[in-house]
Amino acid sequence: MQAISPPRVSLRPLLALPVIVSALGFFVDVYDMLIFSIVRVPSLQSLGLSEADVSQAGTFILNCQQAGLVVGGFLWGVLGDKRGRMSVLFGSILTYSLTNIACGFVQDVNTYALLRFIAGVGLSGEIGAAIVLVSEILPKEIRSYGSSIVAGIGYLGAGVAYLTVEYFNWRTAFWVGGGMGIALLLLRVSVFESGVFNRMKDQHQEVSRGNFLHFFSSWRQAIKYLRCVSVGIPTWFIVGILATFANEFGQALGIAEVVKPGRCVMMVYVGLAGGDLLSGPLSHWLQSRLKAITGLLIFSALCSGVYLFGGIHTAGGLYTICLLAGFCTGYIAMYLTMVAELYGTNLRNTATTSVPSVVRGTLIPMTLLFQALKPSMGALLAAGLLGIIVYGVTFWSLSRMDETFGKDLDFVEEP
Repeated sequence: MQAISPPRVSLRPLLALPVIVSALGFFVDVYDMLIFSIVRVPSLQSLGLSEADVSQAGTFILNCQQAGLVVGGFLWGVLGDKRGRMSVLFGSILTYSLTNIACGFVQDVNTYALLRFIAGVGLSGEIGAAIVLVSEILPKEIRSYGSSIVAGIGYLGAGVAYLTVEYFNWRTAFWVGGGMGIALLLLRVSVFESGVFNRMKDQHQEVSRGNFLHFFSSWRQAIKYLRCVSVGIPTWFIVGILATFANEFGQALGIAEVVKPGRCVMMVYVGLAGGDLLSGPLSHWLQSRLKAITGLLIFSALCSGVYLFGGIHTAGGLYTICLLAGFCTGYIAMYLTMVAELYGTNLRNTATTSVPSVVRGTLIPMTLLFQALKPSMGALLAAGLLGIIVYGVTFWSLSRMDETFGKDLDFVEEP
């Protein structure tokens, strides 16, 4: 008797308005999040800082933004599970849009740092809520495709941010980002709430929602949460260390041309867009989240090694490696989908929003360690040691995580 093949699932839901708007929302989110890394050097130079001061002040302001991302991750994550996914998307967009417009008027470092902190708070809500919303409204058979579309289109925001800076000054670049966010709010009005979340509210009214302390209610829960965080750290090693401080690495490599960190950030994010568009079909083909993420991360680690110790002698070579490293680190769509699949509906937004925000916050100790090691070891060896730590922790965490491919998301976390 001939085996009956499973019914073919339609890809039409991928064109649903929530998927499209979530992708555009992440596009603006990436633009506004990366705009400081791209304009860091010219903006601080225009404020009268020396080359040495640009490095130190840039690290301080970037760390303020990352701290805001951590704070906002908890705030929006809890709100999304208590009030709904859409409340997060509206509140976060309004916060970071208005703050980015204000960044275009700064005249001193301290005000700059404060505004980037507030922007970070706003920026942390978008991607987690978007991935959760898309994951909950799409059939599980095509969930990975939806996440890839959101991340793949979203990461192209970095390229637009770079081109904006190329053609306009850094203040205008901030205003453009804020304006796009305000325009996005108009599109959000027509997006509906997740049906899975609405059912959870109606059928499980007694279940605690958005309780962040649940992640640390036991040793097992704490380790589970920290492993989720660890898997995402290489992304910010690539973006926050290798790309953001590319001008210093270029000098250490003896590259005669001036290496532009903004261009490196842009190349990494173009690569991330391509990698994330691939990661969904790759995960579907392998029938595994873990195999797809592990495979991409192996090549990401190799690219990081080539970047630092491959003997690159031209700026073009460094830009090319940034593109390849970004492509191989383009696993974030599958990573956040996996986090969403690991947690119940009453904690899903808290987990999926706070985890990437904590990941972004790990850039603070990474930059501090990099700056502390650099005087004695040099930029290349300092980054190399940091990379060994980052990838070592990540691969260890991945080896101990549960597979979530095809998991039903209509469940809750009991106390």
